[in-house]
Amino acid sequence: MKVYKGLHEIKKPFYRPALTIGNFDGVHLGHQALFRRVVELAGPRKGNTVALTFEPHPMKVLRPQSPPKLISTMDHKVELIARAGIEYLIRLFFTKELAGMSAHDFVYKILHQTIGVEDVVVGYDYAFGKGRQGNISFLQAMGSKLGFKVHVISPVLVEGIVVSSSNVREYVTLGEMKKVRLLLGRYYQIRGIVKKGIRRGGPVVGFPTANLRIDKEDLCPKPGVYVVRVIHQDRSYGGVMNIGYNPTFGGQDLGAEVHIFDFEKNIYGHPIKLDFIQRLRDEKKFSGPKELAGQITKDVKAARLVLAESKDL
Repeated sequence: MKVYKGLHEIKKPFYRPALTIGNFDGVHLGHQALFRRVVELAGPRKGNTVALTFEPHPMKVLRPQSPPKLISTMDHKVELIARAGIEYLIRLFFTKELAGMSAHDFVYKILHQTIGVEDVVVGYDYAFGKGRQGNISFLQAMGSKLGFKVHVISPVLVEGIVVSSSNVREYVTLGEMKKVRLLLGRYYQIRGIVKKGIRRGGPVVGFPTANLRIDKEDLCPKPGVYVVRVIHQDRSYGGVMNIGYNPTFGGQDLGAEVHIFDFEKNIYGHPIKLDFIQRLRDEKKFSGPKELAGQITKDVKAARLVLAESKDL
């Protein structure tokens, strides 16, 4: 997939393109339905498949005091969009100036003149332009004038739940990882660089761990113990992860540490990915390292059973 980091990199309109527009945070099943429709429309005429997204998330500009915590990093989002069969991704830098652009100018200057759209695929609740003046009816009217068609995708429901980024965020913060997986169509994943911790896991407790930094901006699952899949250098390992404050040792800061099964490599400074399979229990305070080690032994046993029963792992 070719990625354009701004409209200035687009030298001429695409070939008979089908396009979808959105933030695509998480690239959940609803977003995937948009991408499928784009591919279906462009395929018979061998047209280009294009997605337009914004960076940073518009709410970081419009509501900087309370921006949403993102489900996926931009790098992860790019990977997922490419996997959906999109050939070209436009990463449009979102500014107050862009937010102030009229809906008419957005359609005429960007969609029509720069991209040359023949089909536009949007979600049922799509709105755009200054003050969200551009609703679907407006987009359809512009399409009639400029010669492109508008295709509206109905809401995607899974087990009666509307698939949306806000619902994904809610279930992540509740630790409902099975529901998160239903909405995403895959496991929720976080990524990070392994940092040096206090080195208490192996020498004191008997379970060496890899530590990750959690920033305030990160969408963090509810504190507790989770079954995870750890991906390091394209190899997968089972693991059990604790997110919390480490109350047994008087911790004050939120942290994340994972014990990786059957793994003895030194990976300080290495990037790893963690897929959240299932939440096992709440974090709790133990009387000391011995009692904590006993509980971790039980957690490891339970996690191995969960991993063994997960057919896609």
